[in-house]
Amino acid sequence: MKNMFFTPGPSALYFTAEQHIKDALKSDIPSISHRSKAYVKMHQETTEVLSELLQLPENFTIGFTSSATEVWDRMSENLIRNHSVHFINGDFSKKFHTAVASHGKNAEGRIAEAGTHHDLLSATISEEVELVGLAQNETSTGAAMPVEDINSFRDKNKNPLFVVDAVSSLPIPDFDFNKLDSMYFSVQKSFGLPAGLGVWTFNERCVEKAELLKTEGNYHDSYNSILKIAKMAAKHQTTCTPNVLNIYLLGKVAKDMLDKGIGQIRQEAKYKSALLYNLFETHPKLNAFVSEKKFRSQTVGVAEVDGGSESLIQALAKKGLNIGNGYGEFKNKQIRIASFPTHSKEQIELLVDEINQLDF
Repeated sequence: MKNMFFTPGPSALYFTAEQHIKDALKSDIPSISHRSKAYVKMHQETTEVLSELLQLPENFTIGFTSSATEVWDRMSENLIRNHSVHFINGDFSKKFHTAVASHGKNAEGRIAEAGTHHDLLSATISEEVELVGLAQNETSTGAAMPVEDINSFRDKNKNPLFVVDAVSSLPIPDFDFNKLDSMYFSVQKSFGLPAGLGVWTFNERCVEKAELLKTEGNYHDSYNSILKIAKMAAKHQTTCTPNVLNIYLLGKVAKDMLDKGIGQIRQEAKYKSALLYNLFETHPKLNAFVSEKKFRSQTVGVAEVDGGSESLIQALAKKGLNIGNGYGEFKNKQIRIASFPTHSKEQIELLVDEINQLDF
């Protein structure tokens, strides 16, 4: 029985990843030096195709880290002198806030109830705020912030650095990167790759802020600090030995997505999420956790399960269908179902049919 993984990360490999892994092994990609000409060529190809897929402006740099979690520490060390604001509505947005606070910064946390999102259109921030952190797609709850709300909020608050966590949503949302200063993600979710690689995109405003803090003595020059990342990225290299295989695979999968067409991928995402939310709204034992439709994620559907989620998760696992448990305080109370680009319409239809037929 072949397993299907609808877990929200790590999740199913992108459907072309297996062949790319085989090709990488044949080409000795995992063994090449990260200072070699072969690596530089591969690194450049990956960043160029990823920039095209995401429509990154020319003033954005792509850097690689061990994970998206690492980016929280680097931003704490390199981009914040004292004051940041974090819009919290789940465990991962809360963890970013906690990470910044642990570095001794004045990290202000604004908390919305889990399963909801902040009303950015009415939110205000003070002049001393240097950085605003927002999880566009909160993986723990399935609540997503509409891109148009992000854009409107930025139009009213141009001074602070604006950084967005898109770990479980890229490349589905159509972001306007001219409204952002930094966005980061990791590859084991929507990009359908093995875990172990974070991607940190940032513009020249981030670099300028880091340079200013360095002159003031408020900059922590860690092994993967932003100025080192930017310097090495200009040469299509990394500060230290990276996850070479995953960088190669990311370039190949991003190219596959480009060839398929980002428009088609986004249309499929709408259809698949509609299937899941229809299931949550019509099944007698399921209830969509995010009640307000404008805040529902297209990539991570979360439902409360009457009587608890364990029996449903176990019954599906016996059929080779693996879904996610609730996160944190919602463990064994909720299910989380990923609907990433690698999940076909037919796979989501199969999953929905199986859940409807189960007695749990």
